[in-house]
Amino acid sequence: MANAEPVRRRRVFNKRWLRLAGGVAVGAAVIWMVGFGAFVRSVPDGVSDPNTVTDAIVVLTGGSERLSTGLKLLEDRKAARMFVSGVHLDVTVGDLLETAQSDTSNLGQLIEIGHGANDTAGNAAETAAWMARNGYRTLRLVTASYHMPRSLLEFQFTLPGATIIPHPVFPDHVRMERWWLWPGTTVLIVKEYNKLILARVRQIFLGRTD
Repeated sequence: MANAEPVRRRRVFNKRWLRLAGGVAVGAAVIWMVGFGAFVRSVPDGVSDPNTVTDAIVVLTGGSERLSTGLKLLEDRKAARMFVSGVHLDVTVGDLLETAQSDTSNLGQLIEIGHGANDTAGNAAETAAWMARNGYRTLRLVTASYHMPRSLLEFQFTLPGATIIPHPVFPDHVRMERWWLWPGTTVLIVKEYNKLILARVRQIFLGRTD
């Protein structure tokens, strides 16, 4: 009987700890779901500003529709130059034009490519360096709609004084309307939201939260 009281106390402690852990887990899940809802609403469903002319068009690699959109914008003189970030080391401007099946080869001299980015934060850093070399302060950012919220987060963090106009593209395989009916889209946007959270946490630890 001498050991009964310590055993009882341990059980009470364990139960309290489990209740606390459960409460924290439920709270975190609720916060995640609220944030996820806000993220889904933040995914653009159109181009809000298709006309403003900027210093540069910046295309993030990841789909041929991004490149073709950037080329069309360049052809329409929405910027003087285009920068494609995150290009594989072996790929040239000519290769990109061929991949895009573009008949705008005369625009090749207006296009530069960056080979140093492996992720969205790298895209922002690579673009910031290119913008600084050229003295540019405004850009039109071309990437997939679901990728735009995180891209803007990274670019606004890395280029705090720049004007960034989002120009989303809409891949056929990503069906944002009633996304919950499409398992592929659901998995994609859940992953993208989690990456957004990690990017935000990283930026907080880097010391700037605006």
